[in-house]
Amino acid sequence: MLSRLSEWFWNERLWFPEGLGWANLEGSDGLTYAKAADLWVTLPIALVFLIIRQIFERTVAIQMAAALGVKEKVRVRVEHNPMLESFFRISNKTPKQCEIESLGKKTGYSERQIHRWFRQRRNQERPNKLKKFKEARYRTIQCFCLGSYSLNIVFVLQKPWLYKMEEMWTGFPMLTLLPSQFWYYMIELGFYMSLLFSVASDIKRKDFKEQIVHHVATILLISFSWCVNYIRAGTLIMLVHDAADYLLESAKMFNYAGWRKACNYIFILFAVVFMITRLVIFPFWILHCTWVYPVTVYPPFFGYYFFNGLLFVLQCLHIFWAVLILRMAVKFLPGNNIVEDERSDREETDSEDDVKEQEDRKVPMKNGPVQNGHSPLNNNHHRKTE
Repeated sequence: MLSRLSEWFWNERLWFPEGLGWANLEGSDGLTYAKAADLWVTLPIALVFLIIRQIFERTVAIQMAAALGVKEKVRVRVEHNPMLESFFRISNKTPKQCEIESLGKKTGYSERQIHRWFRQRRNQERPNKLKKFKEARYRTIQCFCLGSYSLNIVFVLQKPWLYKMEEMWTGFPMLTLLPSQFWYYMIELGFYMSLLFSVASDIKRKDFKEQIVHHVATILLISFSWCVNYIRAGTLIMLVHDAADYLLESAKMFNYAGWRKACNYIFILFAVVFMITRLVIFPFWILHCTWVYPVTVYPPFFGYYFFNGLLFVLQCLHIFWAVLILRMAVKFLPGNNIVEDERSDREETDSEDDVKEQEDRKVPMKNGPVQNGHSPLNNNHHRKTE
């Protein structure tokens, strides 16, 4: 069964145009070509990335955070209540008004106390600023190193296909592999595999599902382009994606450190680079060259559709994130002095909870009474910021 599945998976008709196959990638005359077996190298590389991250975040990142004044935020811990805790973990972290009334009857808590308990419990689940800073600082360095290495590849290679993209298919699939390309592929793939492995411990933002899709699509793209020797196209695609990532992580890092102007300037630069690389260069140059030009050289085949399908998935994600970037760019308008990550959940306060409670009960905040018979003025004594 496994042998038949393997035979079907590695069928040359799936991955190569008619007349070409795996025999064309056998090294000869001192020339080296990419081989699928090389991808095993990425597993120890991914493990090394994970180990380095743990060491970095527990040592260097903490010291840098202390130097920049980033500290752990002390949060109010909720009083343990087995019934509310069970409801929070199993049923709903943001209960509806009818559920709050039911919980109030079972626990003896007032509706206001239950609102407050769930708000504080949700805040306990949210990552603190120090954790966000450590993650952003590590990714800033990691993405900067990858971006610098990719630029180094460009200037070292100086190949015609870097400027005339149709040349990326000349001689396909017998495209000679250079040592610099080998390590660029292995390190890049190891990096994305480490991101996928660490997703459980990373900060979960609103685009969590999109991030997972992006990581999986990227890993498949890099692996597939390596196996069938699309290395020229793959190198250009990775170069385009490495150009902006470290700028975003840098902006987030300075945001958490409270460096408002540095955050804003870096974010502006990131937005410009992102729009140019992901919404101009990628679709109108690279994607055009992988989708339109190859059919003039050989008939379409499964690998052609598979490769370009994954590229279209990435382009859809680029458009999705571009919308978020534009929303954040609105914060540069007069009266706004900080860029907030639209993907992050903002911590809730008592005053916000009061507004939600009044909306649920359809009682105006200014004139109507509030729960427990207290006036809005008296309720101010209960407010505090976590």
